Amino acid sequence: MTRARMPRPHEVAAARRDPRLLRAVRERRQDEAWRTRGTCQSVDPETFFPAPNEPADTAVALCRSCDVQGSCLAWALEVGDCHGVWGGTTPRERRAMLVAWRSEVQPDPDAVDEAGPPVRDRLLTLVPLS
Repeated sequence: MTRARMPRPHEVAAARRDPRLLRAVRERRQDEAWRTRGTCQSVDPETFFPAPNEPADTAVALCRSCDVQGSCLAWALEVGDCHGVWGGTTPRERRAMLVAWRSEVQPDPDAVDEAGPPVRDRLLTLVPLS
């Protein structure tokens, strides 16, 4: 498996102007139930995770017709998911968008981390101190 390269400055500059990213910024946290209404609900999930040597054209085309494309892309950028097609973008496109996203969007201070503390920290609370 090859390592993904860092996006070049001109790619990040282009990502900052990309209408898909601008829509994702606008629709961030606007629709919490976006997954239930996505076009992808009626398609085999494998479509959105093509092999590295296969084109992602089918998945990207499906995403272009989807009403929740902005929320989907916002989620992928928020969690840093760089695998598969999300919000009509390929992993390569999202890597550049991720750099732009992190400079544009501040973390939500009111967001609750549902995962809680790391597993190691939770396990340490179970071990008695001697």
